[in-house]
Amino acid sequence: MSHDDHTVPPSTLALRIKAIETLMVEKGKVDPGAVSEIVDIFQNKLGPRIGAGVVARAWSDPAYKTRLLENGTEALKEVGVGGLQGEAMVILENTPEIHNVIVCTLCSCYPWTVLGLPPTWYKSAPYRSRIVIEPRSVLAEFGLKIADDREVRVYDSNAEIRYMVLPERPAGTEDWSEEKLAALVTRDSMIGTGVPLAAPAI
Repeated sequence: MSHDDHTVPPSTLALRIKAIETLMVEKGKVDPGAVSEIVDIFQNKLGPRIGAGVVARAWSDPAYKTRLLENGTEALKEVGVGGLQGEAMVILENTPEIHNVIVCTLCSCYPWTVLGLPPTWYKSAPYRSRIVIEPRSVLAEFGLKIADDREVRVYDSNAEIRYMVLPERPAGTEDWSEEKLAALVTRDSMIGTGVPLAAPAI
């Protein structure tokens, strides 16, 4: 499965948004560069960096990690994050025994307040259908080989509940600051289709 499935036509909503954007640019109401910058902020800076900060804090602060796993919605509020539609957030911890991955099979519900804009592949029909049926195969296509003795759990988000994965902390980061740890956290590791970056070898 390709991460960007170009054979799938854009959704009606995507086409309408593009038409509105084009009209606004033509009328001089919006700078096209500004639109790209806003998308970049949500996709690469604001959203995923917020989630990465939450993960780093959980790795560094056992009490916060406990609160995050017990009640993700309330623990996220502690760091100023809340779902705009009031949906609950559930945090799923990856362990040596269990690997979690998230999907939204019916639409594209996504924890964008902590992860930014969803990647194209997350909304694609192949990912949404196959990850539930053959998660190990799909994860292998992302370059993530899960050991046969490790359980894979797939969680289906909806309008009321959004999920985020708390990935395993990389080895060799025991004395790292939260800021340094956050730099290792990838968006895909918080979806479950990837893992954090490894600590550089000394």
